[in-house]
Amino acid sequence: MVVLGGGESGVGSAILAKKEGFAVFLSDKGSLQDSHRETLQAYGIEFEENGHTEERILKADEIIKSPGIPDTAPMMQKVRHAGIHVISEIEFAGRYTGAKMICITGSNGKTTTTSLIYHILKSAGLNVGLAGNIGKSFARQVAEEHFDYYVLELSSFQLEGVYDFRADIAVLLNITPDHLDRYDHDLQHYVDAKMRIIRNQRTQDAFIYWIDDPIVTQQIAKLKPTATSYPFGEHHNTDEVAYTENGKIIIQAKEREFNMELELLALEGLHNVYNSLASGIVAKLMDISDEQLRTSLSDFKGVPHRLEKVATVRGVQYINDSKATNVNSCWYALQSMRTKTVLILGGTDKGNDYSEIEELVKSKARALIFLGKDNSKLHAFFGGMVPVIREATSMEEAVKTAYQLAEKGDTVLLSPCCASFDLFQNYEDRGDQFKECVRRL
Repeated sequence: MVVLGGGESGVGSAILAKKEGFAVFLSDKGSLQDSHRETLQAYGIEFEENGHTEERILKADEIIKSPGIPDTAPMMQKVRHAGIHVISEIEFAGRYTGAKMICITGSNGKTTTTSLIYHILKSAGLNVGLAGNIGKSFARQVAEEHFDYYVLELSSFQLEGVYDFRADIAVLLNITPDHLDRYDHDLQHYVDAKMRIIRNQRTQDAFIYWIDDPIVTQQIAKLKPTATSYPFGEHHNTDEVAYTENGKIIIQAKEREFNMELELLALEGLHNVYNSLASGIVAKLMDISDEQLRTSLSDFKGVPHRLEKVATVRGVQYINDSKATNVNSCWYALQSMRTKTVLILGGTDKGNDYSEIEELVKSKARALIFLGKDNSKLHAFFGGMVPVIREATSMEEAVKTAYQLAEKGDTVLLSPCCASFDLFQNYEDRGDQFKECVRRL
């Protein structure tokens, strides 16, 4: 068994493979984090870094590929040519646990919804693990711990390598263009990866989805899922089992109705109403009491780097939405702004179409600050749209510029629309730097 990639996912997969008796070898073309290197040594797992030994990799019976490695990588091209079966950590770990799987995907809202569902189930006393695209490696938890339930956040990259894995409850929040640089700039390839979440589901399984999403409903009409459907939407029009009405969320599942005032939800914004509706359906399908669900929906603390309120400085509120790595995420953030906004955006463009936020930028943005190595595409699209556009090559410069431009009562919003890898290690590093710079103002 060969594991490609030595990050959280790869190291966890290697640990589980070793435990299950495989002769395992991990290979990473880059250098490993010290903690991952020490973990592999402690478990006696063979590994290499800073390059691949092709001859050894191509002898593998099966390869577990870390989600960050695209199929276009030279090593992957050789693996495919050799006809070796390639799976994801999710597929591999799923073979060795009988736990019930609650799986969440979508272009936006995955982390918040996954964290909220986990919070609801854990608060209700269930023995539940949190994994996938969040927290500790799923495979490592299967190897080292025992949970009756897993709440898994699944990215399109992780779903690509799923074949026999089955979600007992699948949640599909939405599909909007994202990661198109990974999918040959073909939206359908990205959509196909997302829809693998319903693969292998049976009639007794549940499929929860946003009925107002045209791409999702089109795919459902085409694929005709086997699982029992639980659609949610903003209003009750046809088949919705969860919706809003008269200032309340209403959830009708298992022949019972749950309702709760919108103003009592911990999470603000319409997109978070959808996240709460989806989470509420999961809770009711798992027989969480109304009282427990109401408590959890009202005391959830939210997710770092997602519309995270950092501080108010001289009457200006600073909000960290660094996790907004695509245009649709930024749209939700801007939509929830109730003040004039100084918007910091930019980074590694993933084939973005900024027209989705054009009207919101025109109506809400006092100024734009482009934070990236190459901002030419941003200038080409937004030039002349707002009175003030500035550039910044560091977070410190961006925050200082925002401080100068914002007026009392405004909001400074970091919602980049882009990946972070041009100037930062990842979106967490970008958000942490933003928070640190704001606190130094």
